[in-house]
Amino acid sequence: QVQLVESGGGLVQAGGSLRLSCAASGRSFWRFNVGWFRQPAGKERDIVAAISPSGNKRLYGDSVKGRFTISRDNAKNTVYLQMNSLKPEDTAIYYCAADERRLGDLGSDYWGQGTQVTVSS
Repeated sequence: QVQLVESGGGLVQAGGSLRLSCAASGRSFWRFNVGWFRQPAGKERDIVAAISPSGNKRLYGDSVKGRFTISRDNAKNTVYLQMNSLKPEDTAIYYCAADERRLGDLGSDYWGQGTQVTVSS
């Protein structure tokens, strides 16, 4: 089992920045692909970014490319999402998810509870 806890969400003005953290406990976190997903109110959950166990493979959703950066520190069992140039349309609940086999997949095995990000215009 892997337990995931997101933090770092909050209210920010458009153009601002936030850094989300996904802290893991449990089984060997370094073996897991980890993704960030988001779900705006009344909409479907979608991929934001994902990173492979070693960090050598990363993928991003089209709407965040060039603005968001995913990274990980396996020594700290933590994955980060640096979000810059935030827009009101980035407002959503952000979830991290982990899976040993799949990268950036909505069917990932383990999920956190989510953290709210609100961007005001």
